[in-house]
Amino acid sequence: MERSRDAFEAARARMVEEQLARRGVTDEHVLTAMRRVPRHLFVEEALQNRAHGDHPLPIGEEQTISQPYIVGLMTQLLELRGQEKVLEVGTGSGYQTAVLAELARRVCSIERLSRLAERARALLERLGYDNVWVRVGSGTLGWPDEAPFDRILVTAGGPSVPPPLFQQLGEGGRMVVPVGDAVNQTLTVVEKIGGEMKTRLCGECKFVKLVGKYAWEA
Repeated sequence: MERSRDAFEAARARMVEEQLARRGVTDEHVLTAMRRVPRHLFVEEALQNRAHGDHPLPIGEEQTISQPYIVGLMTQLLELRGQEKVLEVGTGSGYQTAVLAELARRVCSIERLSRLAERARALLERLGYDNVWVRVGSGTLGWPDEAPFDRILVTAGGPSVPPPLFQQLGEGGRMVVPVGDAVNQTLTVVEKIGGEMKTRLCGECKFVKLVGKYAWEA
């Protein structure tokens, strides 16, 4: 049976309260954004009733939409204030992109898989996000034409911080990136201070592989 819009809104509200607020995601701007973005639209119709569960879900092409808590945590770690230009590496379903678009001035998102990029772009346009640009390309190379970025969010795990991404991070900027092996990573906050890289580790995580010249091979 198809669920009503009100039912999905109620499910989102429970998701935010139980999976985010109670687990340390306290930035009210992030919580509000995740209450607003219709997460169920970013998965296949057959999975919509599971869209607000405490787990990732497949979106095709061997990729996933991240667990809500991880989306909230990574977004909170970016410390967005509304005027930032953000680079997202790994558009995927477009869900994280939409959350960023609620909180930032401009979002540039790169996806290496054209089918995912096209689907995400169409949905984001349909939902009215006019501050988002999606392109197909290698995320580890960044988006030089739009650099520097105030914030960078990487939604796949690589063996290290890709040098082009750090180069494209503006002075005083912040990047959130999973770093580790192909199975398990550590969520890492990177800041550029005086041109130097300062890092802080924020717990274990598990992402699909970051593929590209400065990460894992396809």
